[in-house]
Amino acid sequence: MKDIVSAVNKIRKYRPGVKVEVECDTIKQAGEALAAGADIIMLDNMGPETIKKAIRLIRGHKHPGKAVEIEISGGVNINTVEKLSKLGADRISVGALTHSAPSLDISLDIKNP
Repeated sequence: MKDIVSAVNKIRKYRPGVKVEVECDTIKQAGEALAAGADIIMLDNMGPETIKKAIRLIRGHKHPGKAVEIEISGGVNINTVEKLSKLGADRISVGALTHSAPSLDISLDIKNP
């Protein structure tokens, strides 16, 4: 917990007013991010049941004057996004849009008149 709290405190010290997002791989990390006062918690590479538990933890935590935003990421694709969208997160990231997109080799030749 000390590392997440220290990192969030350092960001707040040097960049006051900036929203702080913490990427969490476990429910324990999500709890630590809550305790640190993160503005956004990204639930990364968690299964649907673990995501549900993490969202209950985050939504049940009372922050004075602000609500923590929740993002789901990792393993999101066309086959999983609809199910994940029903779990109650504020946003879903789809990395496959960039790391798995097919490429097209295009070249441009400029002729000098």
